[in-house]
This record gives sequence, C-alpha cells and structure tokens, in this order.
Amino acid sequence: MTVNITLSANPVAEAEREKLLQSPIFGTIFTDHMITATWTRDGGWQQPELGPRKPFQMNPENAAFHYGQQLFEGMKAYRGADGSIRLFRPAENAARMNRSARRMAMPEVPPELFLDSVRTLVSVERGWIPAEGSLYLRPFMFADESFLGVRPANRCTFCVIASPAADYFRAGAKGLTVWVENETSRAAPGGTGAAKCGGNYAGSLMAQSRASSEGCDQVLFLSACGNRQIEELGGMNIFFVRKDGRVQTPPLGTILPGITRASVIELLKADGITVEEVPYTFDALQADVEAGEISEVFVCGTAAIIASVSRLKHSDGELEIGQPGETARRLRTTLQGIYTGDIAGPDGWSVIVEPEAVLG
Repeated sequence: MTVNITLSANPVAEAEREKLLQSPIFGTIFTDHMITATWTRDGGWQQPELGPRKPFQMNPENAAFHYGQQLFEGMKAYRGADGSIRLFRPAENAARMNRSARRMAMPEVPPELFLDSVRTLVSVERGWIPAEGSLYLRPFMFADESFLGVRPANRCTFCVIASPAADYFRAGAKGLTVWVENETSRAAPGGTGAAKCGGNYAGSLMAQSRASSEGCDQVLFLSACGNRQIEELGGMNIFFVRKDGRVQTPPLGTILPGITRASVIELLKADGITVEEVPYTFDALQADVEAGEISEVFVCGTAAIIASVSRLKHSDGELEIGQPGETARRLRTTLQGIYTGDIAGPDGWSVIVEPEAVLG
C-alpha cells in the first residue's frame, strides 16, 4: 500500500535540528512529519498520507475522549556504523497492534499499511536519528467518530509519529530502584492487560506517582487476584536470574507480550540457558533474595532496552538485589549490536530501511 507524500514547506532548520539532537529527552522532541490513514466501517482503509506534523481537528464528543477506544505501539529505528537505518522486528509490532485492535473492538491495520507507513516515515525523517541514540516510533490508532454511545466506532484514524531518543533511564551503573505496588493493580484476568492500550497506562499513573514520591524509578505491579504474584512494571517486563543460572519471568496472560521480552527469551535459550515462564510471588522472591538464590533482576522494553534492578522498595521495607549483573549487561550489548547491524542476529530481526524504495 503506497503512501502519498507531501513534504513540509517549513521543516526544522538543519542547525536547529542538530542542536535538538545533542541531548534529546525521551518523548519531548518530535520530527517534522507524520503519517495518517483513515478507516470507516463502510469503506475500509484509505490510502495513507505523509504530511507535516500538525494537531488533529476533533470534536468534543469524539468517542476516543469518552470511551477510551485507543491503542498504540512502540518501536525504534537505529543508524548502523555503515550508515544504514534499521528497524527491529517491525512485523512483530504490526502483529501485536492487531491483537490489541481485536481486544479493543477496533479494525485491524493491514500489515502492509503498518510496515509501509513506518518505513516511509523513517526514510523521510532519517536526519532526526541522533548519533548516540535512536528514533522512537509511535504508531497509534483511535476512534475518530462524533457520538455519545457505548459501541465500537465506525471511523478510526491510524497515525505514526517519531521522536529522537537517547537513553530512557539515567541510572547508569547503579541500577534502578523499583517500588512494589500493593494498593492498586494494572490488569486482571479477562481484562486488557495484554493489549497495548492507553487505559492500562492511565491506570498505572497513580502508582507511578507513589513510586516517584518514594524515590523510585519505576513501579512493579502484583496480580489483581490477591496472591501477590509478580506481573510487570508500568512499562516493562521483568526477569529474575537465579544462582544456578536459570532465568524466570512471569507468564503471559495479564501482562503485555513484549517484543523485547520475547527476544530476550530467545537469546537466552540460544545460549543454552533455561528460561522458565512461571508464576512467582513477591513473598517467594523475598525469601529467595534473603537465601542468596537470586543473582540479578533486570527489566526490558523498547524504550529502556535492558535495565538492571538493584533495589526493590515496598510498604514494609526494602529488598537489596545488588549491583547490575553480567546477564543484563550481555543481553543489552547483544541487542544493541543487532539493532545497529554490528551483530548478526536471527533472521528477520534487523530490517534495513532503503530510502530509495519509498522516495525514489
């Protein structure tokens, strides 16, 4: 599905862009263009359009405001040492977006529309990729119909925007401090926990604010079922490395099926490491840490890649994990190498964006 391209008549000047790229703060700087495509129940998907980034014109009764029918994806483009621009497993993002769309009663985005839109925007905005960093891509979709009534919308808008990004966390070698949330939960069985929709993140913000007030970098959620089973962080999946070399991570179901999570599991298994996707309660973790059975804890996600956890704070005290470990360091180095093409990863993981293919 080809993309109609209308370049901005007033892009950010190159000198100003270079200044912005020196130290971009995640999610605060945006590129010159965006891609949009409209779906209607009667007409299906229309041809995607690339044009100058600009505000949406939306009526106050728009269904997205009132009923939260919305979802999104997160992915990155990287510049390799050879100058090539690469995407990491973009087909997986397209597939996950459609799983979210089915759960949110929204139209599925044809994979070719998703992938062509992402490739086109990256090609046009390749000058926005920092020398030390990446171009964060945010495909999203929202109900775009004026009505007040509880039913799936008959019109939706798909959009892709881009934002240059440096490191997501500034914790460096000391690792992250994470708040263990006891009062609120992120998702429940049968809910939307496995969908990447805005409501999941909105529901986590109160706990994230509490984590910040406790001097923590992030928040860890436990199961809504009352069994204190560990689930995931506000925006990342979590892994536990045991003293005997095994690695544990919570099973899918009520947590987001992270693409970085799936990649980490595959990389670990390729190294001959046993990975167990099993329920794990916070009480069991406390006992294991006190017994010296846990050698490291790390989290992963598109924005953060891999980050070690050095300390867990909770309402009854603190749990010291220790300094960042070798497993997290090795995984981060490997993933970053695959992102830029310096390391040959599994087939299809690193996809080169050819600018001439879309711009001529």
